[in-house]
Amino acid sequence: MPTSTKQSPRERLLDAATELFYAEGVHSVGIDRVIAQAGVAKASLYSTFGSKEGLIRAYLDRRGEVLIGRLRGAVADVEDPVERMLAVLDAQAAQFDRSDYRGCAFVAASAEAPAAGEIAEATAKYRAEVRSLFAELAAEAGIADPEQLADQLRLIYDGGSVAANLDHNPAIASSARSAARILIEAAPRVATA
Repeated sequence: MPTSTKQSPRERLLDAATELFYAEGVHSVGIDRVIAQAGVAKASLYSTFGSKEGLIRAYLDRRGEVLIGRLRGAVADVEDPVERMLAVLDAQAAQFDRSDYRGCAFVAASAEAPAAGEIAEATAKYRAEVRSLFAELAAEAGIADPEQLADQLRLIYDGGSVAANLDHNPAIASSARSAARILIEAAPRVATA
């Protein structure tokens, strides 16, 4: 006999926050709307997350886990070292033509957030994970300075997301991929004996 699993107040709040915060912005959506959509008491929000900022942090952490999982999944399907780095951009670009695409949730949340705090911490964590993935892949490809290439590829990753959103141009992914390929191919390789 099938049983339905009722979501906890935490999960309902996170689901509501994910939908509302990404579509309308973390600073535009009031706590009362999240609570109403989640169908929980206000006390549930504060006992679970402590504050709106705590809820935003949980939303960003969840989103970061999903995004990094998607990027790593795309990389796992590719063998060629150069194509593995480009697969990160391809996975990102797959989101650009979605009707609900609103750019990078971390950029949007950070735009009006204090320079320090939970939003800044979540954003830094996600950005470090993207950079780390690029550095790991660059090292595996034999790039002499994988950290520098990781910085450059993360710039393209960031720029692609911003341009796809602000210009409403999912085709920008092709330009981002071409620029990344040029950087990867021009990067000095570790000398082999």
